Amino acid sequence: MVYKKWLYLLGIIAFIGLSFISVTTTSELNEKPIFIPSSPQRTGDATKGYQYLITGDYLKSGLPFRYFKILNGKDKHNYLQRAGKNALVPHGFNVVKSNGIDIVVPTCLQCHAQEMNDSLVVGLGNSFLDFSKIARGNNLIKNLASGFMQTFTPTDYLATKDIMRSMTTIAPLMETEVRGVNAADRLATLLVAHRDPQTLEWQKTALLTIPDEVIPTDVPAWWLLKKKNAMFYNGFGRGDFGKFLMLSNILTVKDTAEAREVFSHFGDVLAYIKSIQPPKYPYSIDQEIATKGKHVFITNCSKCHGTYGAESSYPNLLIPESIIQTDSMLFISNHQNPQFIEWFNKSWFAKGELPAKLVPSKGYVAPPLDGIWATAPYLHNGSVPTLEALLNSETRPTYWKRNFQHPTYNTQNVGWDFESLKEPESKKAYNTTLKGYSNMGHYFADHLTTDERKALIEYLKTL
Repeated sequence: MVYKKWLYLLGIIAFIGLSFISVTTTSELNEKPIFIPSSPQRTGDATKGYQYLITGDYLKSGLPFRYFKILNGKDKHNYLQRAGKNALVPHGFNVVKSNGIDIVVPTCLQCHAQEMNDSLVVGLGNSFLDFSKIARGNNLIKNLASGFMQTFTPTDYLATKDIMRSMTTIAPLMETEVRGVNAADRLATLLVAHRDPQTLEWQKTALLTIPDEVIPTDVPAWWLLKKKNAMFYNGFGRGDFGKFLMLSNILTVKDTAEAREVFSHFGDVLAYIKSIQPPKYPYSIDQEIATKGKHVFITNCSKCHGTYGAESSYPNLLIPESIIQTDSMLFISNHQNPQFIEWFNKSWFAKGELPAKLVPSKGYVAPPLDGIWATAPYLHNGSVPTLEALLNSETRPTYWKRNFQHPTYNTQNVGWDFESLKEPESKKAYNTTLKGYSNMGHYFADHLTTDERKALIEYLKTL
């Protein structure tokens, strides 16, 4: 359906884990990992948080339900086991009230839930999104605006106009070079540029300079957040996590009064996210080999990624660029624009009893590895298709593609089956020679023997 493509484009914008902009500081140019201290966090009711995620109106502008139903029909899965009209729409949408009518709005689960083995894993980053066709989607929006919306009543128009305004402004500037990666940083840049930092009111003309580049990211798993002292791949989301989690609201927010109302629910949302457990590996594991792999892991990996089991620990370390050596464009492109750091740290989000703040960095956080088997592809830009390739850099493909319609899981190499290519193809294939898409770095396991690497992979399946 034409409109369904547009709605999923809107849903992509509801990415809760919005990334913001960072700058380089002298203290982070040393040659050793940097400890990230904890910040006070809000508490809440996990059950209420889950219900708000799957039924709440944290976005308050969308498509009238009667149009959505006509154009898209009834959802066949109802993975979330919702009732009423929410049972009729896909998991990445909520049906909420606006000016007395039912509207369909995109939600966090567009990016933070993924289908796997005929079920939905809430909290798993969705690696099957397609940001590579957003320009085409924007043309659909324009066609709808000039034709389809002419049938709207005045109430329909009021319910839809805010999200239409945002999308027609930012969509043309968010296209990635390949599918399967996320444009979260770009989204943050664009939305911030069109909002007054104090009132959050929409500004027709951008207040800040928009960078030219769209740098990709992968979507991290939500269940890792309970261990982390900072959000985002470069660890610069400090302070109240709830403020960062609600940032998708800025897509349609009218003012700070609305922002405060939405924020009042995000202590509960944070409690729910912290309650999520990683999915268990659903296939067989050779426990004898996994036991050997645990020793390999403790010797080679635990210093940065922590330990697991009864006496688990996580060090919360930011690994400088000189050590990790992975593609640096994510933080380089960000720290070249300190105006965005200034916007955030002077904005409504940085005020209140538990403010959020951005602390610059030049490197990436070594993440917890709980449920790592489910989170392929790997690295912060999703450039490495399997754990085997992550741990043996010589096997990483320069050009590769996977099946987005019918993906199959590789239990030996741990990740999605893929096809290695000899030369670049269309945007359907990953191209690691592009700026921001490199698969370089994280060479720490290259020295392992084949047997050690096999054992390590078997152990990682148990996490």
